[in-house]
Amino acid sequence: MNKNELIASIANETGLTKSDSTKALDALVSSITSALKSGDEVRLVGFGTFSVSKRSATTGRNPRTGATIKIPARKQAKFKAGKALQDSVN
Repeated sequence: MNKNELIASIANETGLTKSDSTKALDALVSSITSALKSGDEVRLVGFGTFSVSKRSATTGRNPRTGATIKIPARKQAKFKAGKALQDSVN
């Protein structure tokens, strides 16, 4: 499912227009992004948790040349599915 299909599904299930559904989805994504940028985690009970983890700096190899490269430390967004979501998928 891509973004347009998700918007259509939201509009169908809620009775909102597609433009209102687009605004709602964009607001959700923006709110989650802002929370993660500030270091918070977002918990949606029954759905899952969005969080940020820190990856330490490592060394790797360029597969083409074999030369070692330094991979810098960075933050990475993560999602952990909640129990209700996990149960409904299985």
